[in-house]
Amino acid sequence: MDHGTSEDVPVLIVGGSLVGLSAALFLRLHGIDVLTVERHAGTAINARAGHFQLRTLEILRSAGLEAAVRRKSEEQYPLHGGINNVESLAGREIANYFPNLNAGVDEFSPTVRLFINQDALEPILRARAEELGARLRYGTECVSLEQDTDGVTAVIRDLGSGAQSSLRAKYVIAADGNRSAIRRMLGIGMHGHGLLSHSITIYFRAEADLGPLLRDRNQGVHYVTNPLLRGFFRLDRSGNAGFLVVNLVGDISRPEIVAAYPSAPWANVAEGITEQRALELLRAAIGVPDIPVVINNIATWQAEADVAERLQDGRVFLAGDAAHVVPPNGGFGGNTGVQDAHNLAWKMALTLTGTAGPGLLETYDAERRPIGELTVEQAFTRYVTRVAPYLGTENVQPQVDDFSMEIGYRYNSPAVVLEPGSHPLHEHPGTSKGRPGSRAPHVFLDRYGTEVSTLDLFGRNFVLLTGPEGPAWHAAALATAHKLGVVLDAHVVGGPDLADAKGRFLEAYGISPSGAVVVRPDGFVGWRAVDAAGTPEEIFPQVLRSLLCRRDGNS
Repeated sequence: MDHGTSEDVPVLIVGGSLVGLSAALFLRLHGIDVLTVERHAGTAINARAGHFQLRTLEILRSAGLEAAVRRKSEEQYPLHGGINNVESLAGREIANYFPNLNAGVDEFSPTVRLFINQDALEPILRARAEELGARLRYGTECVSLEQDTDGVTAVIRDLGSGAQSSLRAKYVIAADGNRSAIRRMLGIGMHGHGLLSHSITIYFRAEADLGPLLRDRNQGVHYVTNPLLRGFFRLDRSGNAGFLVVNLVGDISRPEIVAAYPSAPWANVAEGITEQRALELLRAAIGVPDIPVVINNIATWQAEADVAERLQDGRVFLAGDAAHVVPPNGGFGGNTGVQDAHNLAWKMALTLTGTAGPGLLETYDAERRPIGELTVEQAFTRYVTRVAPYLGTENVQPQVDDFSMEIGYRYNSPAVVLEPGSHPLHEHPGTSKGRPGSRAPHVFLDRYGTEVSTLDLFGRNFVLLTGPEGPAWHAAALATAHKLGVVLDAHVVGGPDLADAKGRFLEAYGISPSGAVVVRPDGFVGWRAVDAAGTPEEIFPQVLRSLLCRRDGNS
């Protein structure tokens, strides 16, 4: 069959929502040409994925978007609103999980956590991706993929005209959501806790002021627990509009009710939902009978906790909800997807330019799948403890603190030169101290009179950081990088261009004044020498080859 004119592109991204747009943006930052196809007509129209964590904001900062995203967030939500649990907006507070979402953040990051609706964030990502030259084709779906030794042949269809065409790509990123057609084409299964609830989201505005009910506690998220429902509110800055998620209905706090219905009918909120029923649930969550509210939309969806059995099939890689599906508790879903794309982009870029060895892309699965599994379990833990205690704690992991989950997860793969000892999957950022496999710590430095974070040095290239007695590392590193065709930035912290006025760098990175650290393009520590032991000219070629998964002898 003739599918029309064929075109070539290094990377085809299937799915142009939050994760697909992020992947396109990050690949363009590395200079890689991309084509993104998205079956919908444009960016998101609903306010999903609203809680963005520290690591995601750090990544957006490295892409030059932190300020724009924060401005949009502050238009929509109180900046430091926390997370609590109430009987209803008018009722008593049951628990306060985070009075201030950003308490203690400034010790570990130059950014802050924030709330922003996905329909507000995606246009910012799209504009930046297009500014950098990404090609985005909306109203277009991927019909089929066929791999061979040199690349992937994809057939895409314009949903408006029905016209089909074929294209060739070196690699494909499947960012096509939790019902991923690409994942099904590849026969990749999912495992985990499965379906948790047929949930609904009620988008609404109140025609009466809810301010007096909130009593100065307009948090980012209000969980609601009462005999009629369990779910959560996200209210906008005014407090009078937003959405209510309903995961469960009925009084599941009573053991006799749970025991009487083994099929858990309370978890099937979406079946037969009507506007009248949604109105009843909304008013019960607000806690004021007959309060005048207008329902703008009711979305039905499934709360699930699953991860793909593998994230790579040849030249095709799964990212975002195609790779892992989590309940919304903890706000991990969108964040984990953006971080997938960030991890994959630099590896794909260096592979396409011939700089990396064939094994580097394989470390995407080795690094991101364990983090996906951890995240699914942690979101499930929060779902059980905050929403569905009837599920019991038998299959629930202990809750890991949010700092460790957001900026303390670790990579243990061939793209890291690991040090002797144990290699936990997560570690609090206050104790990781620049260990290889961990996200490089944040320290404020002075660059010619301007305060910069160490994190501002990362994002494009490999970066060598040494203490003030470490210049011997620089000549060896730069010579090796030149020989291997690797772009490497080198800085002496405590030297003329980067002053460490507060004296925090060496301790934060766990090195002596003569030590050195190499940070990967994604901001994770790849290698560390605590001091000057050894010969830099012998050590560095091994280090860079290891980080690039290049076999010894490659020149």
